[in-house]
Amino acid sequence: MQFLFQACTRVYFVSSQKNCNLIHHLCVLVPLSLSLPAGAGGWSPLTSDRYQWLEVDLGERTKITAVATQGRYGSSDWLTSYLLMFSDTGHNWKQYRQEDSIGSFPGNSNADSVVQYKLQQPAIARFLRLIPLDRNPSGRIGLRLEAYGCPYTSDVVSFGGGSSGLVSRLSPGPRRTSREVVSMKFKTLRNSGTLLHAEGEGGLGFSLELERGKLLLLLRRGDSSSEPRRLASLGSLLDDQHWHLLAVERRSTHLNLTVDKHTERVQIPAEFSRWDIEQGNVTFSCAESVFVAVTFPGPQSFLQLPGARASSSGGVSVGFQFRTWNKAGLLLTFDLPQEGGVVWLYLSEARLRSCYQYLKRSALNDGQWHSVDLTSKQGHVTIAVDKGEGGVAHTSHSVTAGSQLFFGGCPAEEDGQSCRNPFSLFQGCMRLLSVENQPVDLIMVQQRLLGNYSHLQIDMCGIIDRCSPSRCEHGGRCSQSWTVFHCNCSESGYSGATCHSSEYEQSCEAYKHKGNTSGHFYIDVDGSGPIRPQLVYCNMTEENTWMVIQHNNTERTRVRPSPGVDQHSVHFDYSTEEEQLLVVISQSKHCEQELSYHCRKSRLLNTPEGSPFSWWLGGPGPGRVQMYWGGAQPGSQQCVCGLQGDCVDPQHYCNCDADRVEWAEDSGLLTHGESLPVRSLVMGDIQRPESEAAYRVGPLRCHGDKNFWNAAFFDKETSYLHFPTFHGELSADVSFLFKTTAPSGVFLENLGIKDFIRIELSSSTRVVFSFDVGNGPLEVGVESSVPLNDDRWHRVRAERNVKEASLRLDQLPVARREAPADGHLHLQLNSQLFIGGTASRQKGFRGCIRSLQLNGVTLDLEERAKITPGVRPGCPGHCSSYGSLCQNQGRCVEGANGFHCDCSLSAYTGVFCHTEVSASFKPGTSVSYSFKELYELGRNSSARPSSIYSDVTLRAENVSLSFRTNQSPALLLYVGSYHRESLALLVNKLGGELEVRYKLDSGRDAEVLRSRVKSLADGRLHSVTVRRLSDSVSLQIDQNPREDFNLTSDREFNAVKSLVLGRVHGSDEVDPELSRLASLGFTGCLSVVHFNSISPLKAALLHPHTSPVVISGPLVQSSCGSSASANPHAAGLTDNCFPGSLCVGRFLVIKLIVFIFGTLHNLTTLSTSVGCPCQSLVSRQLHTRRRHFGSGNNTNWLDSVKDCALG
Repeated sequence: MQFLFQACTRVYFVSSQKNCNLIHHLCVLVPLSLSLPAGAGGWSPLTSDRYQWLEVDLGERTKITAVATQGRYGSSDWLTSYLLMFSDTGHNWKQYRQEDSIGSFPGNSNADSVVQYKLQQPAIARFLRLIPLDRNPSGRIGLRLEAYGCPYTSDVVSFGGGSSGLVSRLSPGPRRTSREVVSMKFKTLRNSGTLLHAEGEGGLGFSLELERGKLLLLLRRGDSSSEPRRLASLGSLLDDQHWHLLAVERRSTHLNLTVDKHTERVQIPAEFSRWDIEQGNVTFSCAESVFVAVTFPGPQSFLQLPGARASSSGGVSVGFQFRTWNKAGLLLTFDLPQEGGVVWLYLSEARLRSCYQYLKRSALNDGQWHSVDLTSKQGHVTIAVDKGEGGVAHTSHSVTAGSQLFFGGCPAEEDGQSCRNPFSLFQGCMRLLSVENQPVDLIMVQQRLLGNYSHLQIDMCGIIDRCSPSRCEHGGRCSQSWTVFHCNCSESGYSGATCHSSEYEQSCEAYKHKGNTSGHFYIDVDGSGPIRPQLVYCNMTEENTWMVIQHNNTERTRVRPSPGVDQHSVHFDYSTEEEQLLVVISQSKHCEQELSYHCRKSRLLNTPEGSPFSWWLGGPGPGRVQMYWGGAQPGSQQCVCGLQGDCVDPQHYCNCDADRVEWAEDSGLLTHGESLPVRSLVMGDIQRPESEAAYRVGPLRCHGDKNFWNAAFFDKETSYLHFPTFHGELSADVSFLFKTTAPSGVFLENLGIKDFIRIELSSSTRVVFSFDVGNGPLEVGVESSVPLNDDRWHRVRAERNVKEASLRLDQLPVARREAPADGHLHLQLNSQLFIGGTASRQKGFRGCIRSLQLNGVTLDLEERAKITPGVRPGCPGHCSSYGSLCQNQGRCVEGANGFHCDCSLSAYTGVFCHTEVSASFKPGTSVSYSFKELYELGRNSSARPSSIYSDVTLRAENVSLSFRTNQSPALLLYVGSYHRESLALLVNKLGGELEVRYKLDSGRDAEVLRSRVKSLADGRLHSVTVRRLSDSVSLQIDQNPREDFNLTSDREFNAVKSLVLGRVHGSDEVDPELSRLASLGFTGCLSVVHFNSISPLKAALLHPHTSPVVISGPLVQSSCGSSASANPHAAGLTDNCFPGSLCVGRFLVIKLIVFIFGTLHNLTTLSTSVGCPCQSLVSRQLHTRRRHFGSGNNTNWLDSVKDCALG
């Protein structure tokens, strides 16, 4: 249904011609005097409560630019905070808000000082109202007020709907300007109607229409039957009968559409060259209807009205309109004195519900006005929503209202009112209240002449659309209640309170350093920036980590001539968006793309002096013409053979230009970033009868993330880098990695006049994110359980938005802090951004900062460090290149001039944590590792051991060791607890099998988990790994298949006391079944013993004085744990397995994928037992085939592998 606009409008027309600008008023700050009795000293009401106000009639509409307040002269009376309201008519007041959020103004601190506020956006109104909020607690409400501004005049036109309209016809003749503007202010009570219509050439037109209080820009075609296309939606609640600014600016092929302070850019067809607005039945004045609304802002709000007088009908009739964002809330309740009951009319799940049933209309929390009519007559009750359009409920109950009606809530219980509210309180607006078909005069209610109320705002509707404009970024869906908004970030790829932070990494390099392997990953190249994540393939199998971006044809494609077509062209569409593609290329250290041409009598580039037959387009957008081939230099018009001087014909610079009948090829890699990616390929010499050709353009491959490793080293506390001011007014995120040996220091600081933002290492274990946006300093901190000045990389991610601030450190839980309700929103900074220091040159940071990004933009620390004293580009250390050399859980640690492997968490030692730590044990040898120092028990002797050691409770163990022995039975490892619980690893006597004995319940016998592998006491080296998680236990011996078990006892190993290798002293604490075995000790070799994060044997051999170990008996470090020393025949052992032994790979599963004659063959999986000769054969043949696939007799080789495996 089409509505015409019915409202009051001011219209301005602005041309793009020189010296013709929008009307300006020279506005001088002139005090507008208040008429107060002489000597009164200011305004002070008789009653100092929340219902007082001071209203000023300025006599005409005025542009108000500032207000100033002062306390009452010679008194203790002043305001500490207040609200400002404006109105054109003295009704329908509108609250002035700073930054669209802050409603209150700070007042005075004494009676004499003047506090002035310049309004960020001037208010245009005739009436001004000041409402006190708080006052000096030692005085009363007292005030002297001045308002500053100047007269405001404008032409006003009133539209009555129907055929009324206004037209502007431009001068005839050609007229094309680069910029045209139409602006106006409008106010209306209707939520639908057409504001403006413009026509262009070819029957195109666009219109600006109100729909449900929002402004829509619609594109219309000449055919009136076609549906208009929505180009934009802007604004909300525009039917509030307040003035709203609308401006439409045309610039070439786009419009800048502005509603109030919010602008959106919209692309439109170029056919629009003039504006036409038709003139009709209009009145040049604005007659306004007065609808007095009431706002229920909070939990104590209610409105009490007298009920219907006794009548012969014995019924009730109540009507009202409401608007809200909340899904639930009480609208109306009253007693039923005759029936002895109560009526509730309330919202539940955004639907209206009475005592009887739901009404079918939903989504009544959409912020629109909805009408409710309740009538009871002759035993029949009817409830209608939106005049019946939203549903009608009927019931046969007889309803007679009591003496009082309550809207929105109930008074406090101590008021003695018979009002009960078991539902949520209503927050929203109501208007057009009627009782017994008589309108309720809310002004009389405000004057306490009718009914009663509490915490209401009368003669205004204070609804705010917190989703217009939406603060949800990256496509997050905004929803709201009366007080807050919420962003649904699902399926957006972003997270956080406003969907600001990306959930994905910015490169394959970053994924690799999180421990991922090859696969498809979502990449967000600009983090929280506007470019959306894209799915790419990350190849992590090579030394470099490659990001692979496919296009629509990466296969070799034959070119088939088409009759009458001299050239063949092909276009390549990539799987990622244009913006991401260009950012990937610019951020990568190296990008390449294969380009090959296979030819037979089909020339390629001809000669450097002539025009090329073929070329390609590459680079941004559609690409630029490139006349060189893969492997050559840009602009050379050569192929790689011409560059190397080995073309088949020395007179040409490409193999194909030799124009021979034999097949030839020109291929190579394109590596010049500015020419990538390849967009199109044009081939010209393909029409001759004997010509044949094929081409291939490979996927775009890039490696190296320049941002990920962009780093700077700050060697002094006074050193810093500075950058331009950080602009993150409403959303700001900062992420970086740091490593340091210093206990504190400021990572980043940016100051404003009052606002600031700072991230610092406040202590060796705490990172703090602090800021001030005008609400006072706030901070968010994260405490680490381990020192952060350990010279290791730590990641910091901080975010501040209009809802909250958050801080994440490494993988620790995120710390959050909500923003103050109705507080300042904008972070206003104006100084330089300091990195690694502060403007005062105090508390600077010493160490490395890497990959620093602000709102998704990487700061080039290295480039700035090159010209800054005290800061060096890059970061000392080489772990990015050599960290893989640290083996066996060794950790690479950066150093100033190199790196070293930290083997503290490894059972190995050596430069690269690759040397076994082994020892020979005799029967009397014992190594006991204590999990808690004994003296701690002595100092807490009054406490039970279980209370002291309760923190050493395990739900999981990871145990690994290697051993060599001829002893059977033999106890390899024993772990005991203060609760007589235990874990034991032993070789039993019967079959030389390994047993794992868990006793996790002191009241039950130990559970024995026995391996199927036999004869382990054979003097050879065996490796054992035992892993438990809760009740699941896995056991791996050498290369045998893993064996899985389940425990039936308790799942927790409580109050762990000690771990013992060798003989167990004090056998009375040992499980009785193991007591004799524990006293015998162990004879043989133990190596690389690891229990969770502890290496007890290593601690005893290498750090006996600093570790909680007790050694008794002979303990000699040896090389008995190495594979060579464990078997004296190993040097001569090649392809033969000794009787009774188990070769590594005895149950080898082979899956061979080989190229045979250019075809991929998948050899059937061989799951049969394979001996050592087969293993060697497979290894040698695989090595050979990798080098020379396709040569030799593949069939014979496969047969030999099968024969060996199956034989």
